[in-house]
Amino acid sequence: MSMQEITIRVEPIAAAIYLGASEQDRRKLDALLSLRLTEAARESRPLREIIREASKEAQAKGLTPEILQEILDGQ
Repeated sequence: MSMQEITIRVEPIAAAIYLGASEQDRRKLDALLSLRLTEAARESRPLREIIREASKEAQAKGLTPEILQEILDGQ
């Protein structure tokens, strides 16, 4: 599969988590973001609505920046 590099703006903690992740974890995060964006393009709902829903779902499941960091650190 062909990939194209893009630049996105994120909060400093998100950048630190991404930059501190292993290459393998960064590829996983890249694939997850690519999948979500591709799904959003196929949806009839606005991208903002999809992002809002994904954020609420992650928060409802207890995902915090600290937990995400622990996951990426393999702890």
